Order: sequence, then C-alpha cells, then structure tokens
Amino acid sequence: MPARASVDVDALWDDDPAVAEAHFRAALANASGDDALILETQIARTYGLRRDFAQARRILDDVEPRLARAGAEARARYALELGRTLASATHPPETQTDATRAAARSAYESAASIARDAGLDALRVDALHMMGFVDTQPADQLRWARAALAVAQASSQPAARRWEASLRNNAGYALHELGRYEEALVEFRMALALREQGTNAQATRIAWWMVAWTLRALGRDDEALDIQLRLERESVAAGTPDPDVFEELEILYRQRGDTARAAAYAERRRALSGPR
Repeated sequence: MPARASVDVDALWDDDPAVAEAHFRAALANASGDDALILETQIARTYGLRRDFAQARRILDDVEPRLARAGAEARARYALELGRTLASATHPPETQTDATRAAARSAYESAASIARDAGLDALRVDALHMMGFVDTQPADQLRWARAALAVAQASSQPAARRWEASLRNNAGYALHELGRYEEALVEFRMALALREQGTNAQATRIAWWMVAWTLRALGRDDEALDIQLRLERESVAAGTPDPDVFEELEILYRQRGDTARAAAYAERRRALSGPR
C-alpha cells in the first residue's frame, strides 16, 4: 500500500492561493511530523502560484533539514514543490535558464522516483506532467503528457485517475502546436467527455473551447462558430465573460468578412484583457 500521511491536502486547496494558504496554516497549528512537513510544502506552493518564488524557496529551505526522517509523501512533495519554484506555468520565460531547467529536472525526477517507489501514483503523475515545463518543445511536451497519462490510466487510485482530463488536454495542445490537428481533436474530445462527467462548469467550457479552437484550425469554421457562440452565452450568464471566446469569435467573423462583428468582439476582448 502507498505510504500516506493523514492530512488531506486536496480538501484544503482553494482557487485563491491566499485562501489556500490560510487553510494550510490553520491545519498546521495542530499538525506534527510528516503532516506538518506536507502542509509547509503546500504553503510554499501558494507563494509560487503568486510568483513569490523567493518566499516559496525560503519555506522549502526550512523544510529540507527535517526530511531525513520523513516518509515518502513528504519527501516527494518537497521535491515537487522545489521543482515548481524553478520551472512552472507561472514562471516568465526569461527566467528559464539552462541552470534553472537542470535544477528543476533534477527535482522533478526525484519526486517521480520517490512517488513511484512508494506507490503514490498521483504525485508521480504530477511530477511527470511538470517535466513539460522543463522540456518545452511541443514534441517533448507530448512525450511527457503521454508518460503521465500512462501512469494515470494504469492506476487504481482515484487521485491519479482524476488527472486524465488535464493530461489529454496537454497532449492535445502539444499536438495542435505540432500541426497535428486531427489527433489534437481526438484528445480534446476525450478530455471534454471526461469533463462532462464532472461538475466543474468552467473546466467543461474550457474543454469545449479547445475543441472549437481545433475545429477552426481544421477549417471547420461553422462548427467552431456554433460552439463559441454557445460558450459566449454560457460564460456571460455565469458572470465570467471569456476574452478567449471573444478572440475566437473575432477571428471567425473576420474570416467570414464580417468586419463589424469582428471589431465588436475585438473591443469586448480588449475591455476584459487589454490590448495585444
């Protein structure tokens, strides 16, 4: 059986990193041993999500000397969060040097190895998927997405299985970047099917957007337009109008020669996200 601590990290996370930090700190007040170490790694992660990588590293530097007697989950999470302070989705491209990528690779490889040996499938999947932020060429990102997907699909652990939709999205994106649009559409449709089984409406809308984006790349503009117009209605009704939807509608109408509608959607996009 996997070596697990008792703290339920997923239950404490929130979309707002500051709120998540407050949850973790409240739990930390009564935690000890591996649970305390794990909570501290997650506090560090909340700072990374806010791009305060220096503070994240300071927290992890305090954790590191206490890992010698720690269990596998604490050590894997430490290595994973250390990697995220070096290479992640929140890092500006100009910060990604050969040295930082090498250090991030070492951390993620360590996390994946520890998690593999301990049977912590979700953490192993997470570490493998993070390698796509180290090796950023689309072919490499596809390779890592597929490696992580293989682990997730082979796992009997729900936390690992829940990664499948995100990993298929990542694979689809890499295939799209490679110009392999038909293959990308297959992955995006599979991701969509998984999202529609859940309850996250925003994640489902994003999955539909990826499908429509790829349909446009395939020249199937009428299908793409129908989806994007529906997404416009749904996102506005939800109180979260989406500039990416407006951008796609701008492109689609411009391709149709409808410059007035294209300009209107361009203005709506700029009002939400600023000029590009």
